[in-house]
Amino acid sequence: MENNNKLLAEVNGKKIYRNDVIAFMQNIEGGARFQNEEGIKVLTDEMVNQEIILTDAYKNKLDTDDEFQNELKLVKDNMLKNYAMHKIFESVNPTEDDLRTYYDENKEVISPNKTYTASHILIDDLDKANEVYKEIENGLDFKEAAKKYSKDPSAASGGSLGTFPKGVMVKEFQDGLDSLKIGEISKPVKSQFGYHLIYLEDVKNEEAKAFDEVKDQVYQTYLMVKRQEKYLEKLNEISKDAEVKKYY
Repeated sequence: MENNNKLLAEVNGKKIYRNDVIAFMQNIEGGARFQNEEGIKVLTDEMVNQEIILTDAYKNKLDTDDEFQNELKLVKDNMLKNYAMHKIFESVNPTEDDLRTYYDENKEVISPNKTYTASHILIDDLDKANEVYKEIENGLDFKEAAKKYSKDPSAASGGSLGTFPKGVMVKEFQDGLDSLKIGEISKPVKSQFGYHLIYLEDVKNEEAKAFDEVKDQVYQTYLMVKRQEKYLEKLNEISKDAEVKKYY
């Protein structure tokens, strides 16, 4: 096996090792075609050429050009934002006990033992929602009514919400679901979004999966939720010092 620490070239005192060339190869499009000794030599030559270009750029003070400085600031700002996010998130490092506790407290969502297949129509006004409900009672197809009246993005697909677990919808919507039998349509259900006509298409009850079966999912969900909490906590802490103007 080739020694990746082997010195392949020097340019003005800058050493280029085999592992530098391999890293370069992995970061260029189509780099895999250079995975042979001849390819390594070609890439080494290119790295030498780029070092010569870099030396000349410094010699001619291109790094002080306004255009370069503006680009450099953009790159630096983006890197710093990513690093700042990393610093916020680094404290989220759950133990096995943390994950088990989170699973026990959120089992219905992580491993739902009850799922619903449903559609809805969302309307701003109660009187209008009652009118639409009567139209459906009198024979208007629910999907057509959704396309015609619903203000929710799901209108385009006839109001379909697909299949989802218990607990992901707002409480009022969930209560409305639980009051229905399969095939029934609710009278208007009020939530923070407006008035819903809910059509319950199916309900399935399954045994919840054990923690060990969904441990990876629990870990990813825990990270997502806790990182979001840390992010919002940090924003809440520092936003008071920011001058923000919004024009939308």
